[in-house]
Amino acid sequence: MSETSLSYRFCPKCGGELARKFVEQEGHHRLVCQSCGFIFYLSSKPTASALVIRDGKVLLVERAIEPYKWWWDVPGGFTEDGEHPEEAVRRELREETGLEIRILGLLGIFMDAYVYGSVEDHTLNLYYLAEPIGGDPWPGSDAASLGWFGKDELPDRVAFQCSRDALVVWRGSPPPPLTAEAEVLS
Repeated sequence: MSETSLSYRFCPKCGGELARKFVEQEGHHRLVCQSCGFIFYLSSKPTASALVIRDGKVLLVERAIEPYKWWWDVPGGFTEDGEHPEEAVRRELREETGLEIRILGLLGIFMDAYVYGSVEDHTLNLYYLAEPIGGDPWPGSDAASLGWFGKDELPDRVAFQCSRDALVVWRGSPPPPLTAEAEVLS
């Protein structure tokens, strides 16, 4: 279990103490309440991002916050509770870039980790292709600046492995390798 699982100490249902136990029926270690038996499931956090394309160039934001402060990134972020990823990516693009977008399709789904200090959250990252349809581009919320980059002009410092993977797919290179489990299933 990651550092994240160690930060949860109490049951959200009854307030009892959580302990790491092997749940035989599921074949996994879980956080289990010692008082009521509630199983606290840890899940990857969903994110939604968009490669916004204009005149053959992709929009990237320069991050103004940690992690990866001053690195370039694909605009996007965490979904809100109950928010559809397509609504999340539209909201994130408005907040970070001032742009309204039209989603053209799903580019891919990539796993990653979001590490901030001593806490690590696993993430499930949806990347869309999109085009701008309105708004004036400006760096908002956690962005220091915006830039448009051609396929052969991408910066060296791109935050997050999932963003680097999405840009590889956009450039037309082979996608990142599948996990051993995925290769067996395909």
